[in-house]
Amino acid sequence: MKRLSLALGNLAPLALALAAGSALASPPEQACQAMLSAGTAKVQIQQAEYIAEGHAANDPQSALTGASASGATLPAHCRVQGLIEARTGADGRDYGIRFELRLPDNWQHRFLFQGGGGLDGFLAQAIGSIPVHSSTAAPALSRGYAVVAMDGGHQGRDARFAHDQQARLDYAYAAIGKVTTQAKRLIARYYEAEPEHSYFMGCSNGGREAMLAAQRYPTEFDGVVAANAGFRLSRAAIGEAWDTQAFTAVAPKDRQGRPILSQAFSEADLKLLSEGVLKACDGEDGIKDGIINNHLACHFKPETLQCKGAKKAGCLARAQVTALNKIFGGARNSRGEALYSGWPYDAGISAEGWRAWKLGSSLEADKPDARNLVLGAPSLGEYYMSPPVANFDVLKFDFDRDVGRVAQTEALNDATSTYLNSFEARGGKLLIVHGLSDPVFSASDIMAWYDQLGQDTDAGQRDKQQQWTRLFMVPGMTHCGGGPALDDFDPLAAVENWVEHGEAPASLPARGKAFPGKEMPLCPYPQHARYLGGDANNLKSYTCVERAR
Repeated sequence: MKRLSLALGNLAPLALALAAGSALASPPEQACQAMLSAGTAKVQIQQAEYIAEGHAANDPQSALTGASASGATLPAHCRVQGLIEARTGADGRDYGIRFELRLPDNWQHRFLFQGGGGLDGFLAQAIGSIPVHSSTAAPALSRGYAVVAMDGGHQGRDARFAHDQQARLDYAYAAIGKVTTQAKRLIARYYEAEPEHSYFMGCSNGGREAMLAAQRYPTEFDGVVAANAGFRLSRAAIGEAWDTQAFTAVAPKDRQGRPILSQAFSEADLKLLSEGVLKACDGEDGIKDGIINNHLACHFKPETLQCKGAKKAGCLARAQVTALNKIFGGARNSRGEALYSGWPYDAGISAEGWRAWKLGSSLEADKPDARNLVLGAPSLGEYYMSPPVANFDVLKFDFDRDVGRVAQTEALNDATSTYLNSFEARGGKLLIVHGLSDPVFSASDIMAWYDQLGQDTDAGQRDKQQQWTRLFMVPGMTHCGGGPALDDFDPLAAVENWVEHGEAPASLPARGKAFPGKEMPLCPYPQHARYLGGDANNLKSYTCVERAR
């Protein structure tokens, strides 16, 4: 634990990398320029630029990827940009997998594939930032990693690419393998040596890609970090439609009779709900501090907040309670069969990040801005459903008739495999992090998947499972950071230490802006942090314990 605590938010990785010196046999500017001739019949090298030591630029895509490293100090490096398999699609549009590979002078013989976000379609700066917004840890490039990023095989963050078969395949999973192959080839050419260790790290869709790296490319990566992974994206899209319909049904209407989605629950309503959850569950970990560590023991019922009569301040309307039970119970068909996971109650329900996905803030009925609707509706209609349907109305999604229309994409896209014995056998390590208050990808779903993983790969032997994969739940954290959480931690240092030194992370030391001065361990599921006494802000005042559901 001490080793990880020292790595959190400091420049030790950068100092270590700089001390090693250059891994290049020729001057870096010359070696970088030579990369322009590294193309093949299927790969175009479009740019090779040597960049002096400096600071990372702001990342406009960080809301999708969880990137946290804006302003971080970066070492001198070569930036290579290229295009894999340029072609004209069946829909007449141009396609190809754009990638960016950054090759530091102070290379430590490590390679990192940086995951994307949303529906991809953009090329983020390949610096390997920790994919949790609030993390202060140094990005991988600063630690001497060669880092690659890609756009998933199409341009544009919308779902128009889904009208081309190959573009669907590339986004679903194929681009991961293609980019990995080319990145490793280019690294070997540049340094005249192959990476000794290969890693994948991402959040959201990038977390899904990380899980796919372990599931479909088990011999390519030694360590994988998957944060708030949208691993069951097709079913989560159904869940988004379910939630939107439930919230819309109880939303107040404007003068034209149109529901105002954002007002289904006011700020005061969500604050009341969050406080109710804390009152019921906060003390289960030995201390009432605004953090629900013992989430498995939390059995909050929204009926405790229901008004006895008409809606008024300080309580919830009966219809709101009904909506909460419907939403937190998860999407179902008319026979009561689960279509997507339910959700745990947690303190982050009143956080800005939770509202942004579920409800939005727009007061105009005809301009809802909830991400579940703005991003979810076109994704559901054009990508997850086959054949694609443009301008699909999620309020008309039928949970009996339409579910089968996502089956084809589900089979290609979702990272749901639970038989990973090749990855395990060759020494691969899988570290998963997930916010308990994630409003778009259910924390309950990743816990259920992790339980099934242990059953299918390790015959239910938890000790064996924990030797190669660990899941860390983050109380209060919404999607890829944020919320009333200790969301500043360093999973890359943890998985690197695990892969290269055989030290499994007993916990992840964490802190966060929501709780100034406080440090606490994030414990591997099904354990949770329990207060022992003493200084409530001290890491040593907590221990990881297990309690059954």
